[in-house]
Amino acid sequence: MEIKTFEDLIDWTRQLHAHLAESLHESAAKAQNERASALLDYVSSHERMLEQAVAEFEKQADSKAMKTRLYDYANHKPIESHRTCDTHYADLDFDGIAREVFDFHDQVMDLYDTLIGKAEIPEARTLLEDLKALEEHEAMRLARQIGRMDDM
Repeated sequence: MEIKTFEDLIDWTRQLHAHLAESLHESAAKAQNERASALLDYVSSHERMLEQAVAEFEKQADSKAMKTRLYDYANHKPIESHRTCDTHYADLDFDGIAREVFDFHDQVMDLYDTLIGKAEIPEARTLLEDLKALEEHEAMRLARQIGRMDDM
């Protein structure tokens, strides 16, 4: 997907969460370890929820910000899409799955952080800050839930 505007960026982020959710769901069915399979199912549903939350940003965001062009996106190291497009998660243990998922979220937050510093209009900056806050909040929530699962 070619990202030219903030609207494209948000749609791309939504699609990344959707692809990750699908990959995790498919991996859960293939996982041999019950604990890893349970984690994959949980994180898949969490990613679906995030996909829906990002979709709400698409609907409610300031139209001026959404149509703003992103000139510096190409300069940012792209998120490794192979992590969202296959079922290699089935081969990972509990900790490996958690590391991969948190790495994915860290990359999204890093991208937002980079773009926040380069946003030229206040509406775009606010939009990115809100998206980053959503990602941070959900990553913390996910970390708590994974911690609880790990304690069991």
